Amino acid sequence: MPVFEYTALDQKGKTTSGIVDAESAVTARQKLRATQIFPVSIDEVSDLGQRRSKNAASVVSVFQRIKQTEIAAMTRQLSTLIGAGFPLVTAIDALIPHTASKSFKPILAQIKDAIVEGNSFAAALSNYPSVFSSLYTNMVRAGETSGTLEIVLEQLADLTEKQQALKSRIQSALAYPIVMACVGVVVLFVLITFIVPSITSIFEDMQQSLPLPTMILIQASDFFKNYWWAICILLVIGWLSFRSFKKTGAGGQFVDRIKLRLPLFGLIFQKLAVARFARTLGSLLENSVTLLTSLEIVRNIAGNSQIALAIDHAANEVSKGQGLGTSLAASTTFPPLSLQMIQVGEQSGELENMLFKIASMYENEVETRVVSMTSLLEPLMILVMGVVLGFVVLSICLPIFEMNQLIM
Repeated sequence: MPVFEYTALDQKGKTTSGIVDAESAVTARQKLRATQIFPVSIDEVSDLGQRRSKNAASVVSVFQRIKQTEIAAMTRQLSTLIGAGFPLVTAIDALIPHTASKSFKPILAQIKDAIVEGNSFAAALSNYPSVFSSLYTNMVRAGETSGTLEIVLEQLADLTEKQQALKSRIQSALAYPIVMACVGVVVLFVLITFIVPSITSIFEDMQQSLPLPTMILIQASDFFKNYWWAICILLVIGWLSFRSFKKTGAGGQFVDRIKLRLPLFGLIFQKLAVARFARTLGSLLENSVTLLTSLEIVRNIAGNSQIALAIDHAANEVSKGQGLGTSLAASTTFPPLSLQMIQVGEQSGELENMLFKIASMYENEVETRVVSMTSLLEPLMILVMGVVLGFVVLSICLPIFEMNQLIM
């Protein structure tokens, strides 16, 4: 059934907007008037999306992407309603008016219509791979098959919220150093490009050689003043070239390989990827998804091509009858401790619980390591800024001291 987006006036004359499903625009208007809402404009969602993609307003849609926090909130609410006895269609219909995202509302409405037409919930979700990941869809499919959909939805909400919480904590820890670094770079750029030349211009009429630090400062200042635009262009070209290179198969593998070998940061990237692998695989196995299917899903969301290759190799070995821990051990990508814990989990029949323990362990290690690094990074940045500013001050003061000695 088509979905329409409308702008209307209520009984008090206030403007309201939303979506409604109906056979046609005329039926949608009649449906709205029956609820004492008087439409001013009404457009079919698919037609509206096509028009927006043809003009500059499509740029705004980049900032209207559906966030994982919105999906997690919807999932938890849906789990609560289904657990309270609501039919699936009724539960989704009840959530649509309370969804804050304008982009998410029509998607939920179309999912509801697909279920009404006889499709399963998982099949309806699979029509929107950019919104609902393969992990989400497959866990919902497992929940529908086993009759535990409300439990699976609650676990999905927990999984999404934990991943977002870890991401938020890491971003919060890095926010201050990054802002501080950006401000410092801007201040130094303005100082060297615009302020230093006005000060060092008084040294041009001096009939004596300038100290080496002062000459270096003047040359650097002239370079930045005359070629700052070229530096900006080179930075933009470099960033775009890097992104294009990373999107290629060989380029993406090269970058991911370098990320895992970086000093200090390599362990963080590795443990984050392994934690994501372990938590996702544990959630899938806990919901009766087969190991081979789970490995295929986890491979696609590993976030690192080297981890994905190791998982792909392990899946091939598992299909031949090998254990998961033994298969993963063939690659040096996974930490030895995680492999030992997986093997113990397989032997004890508690693989799911062991995977969750691995995920929690590495998530805590990553968070602790990031906090420790940022606590060391802040004084290091202050030290670097102090050295640079000290060099600038020394370069300006040295010729002044020499002038004073000549006068005396």
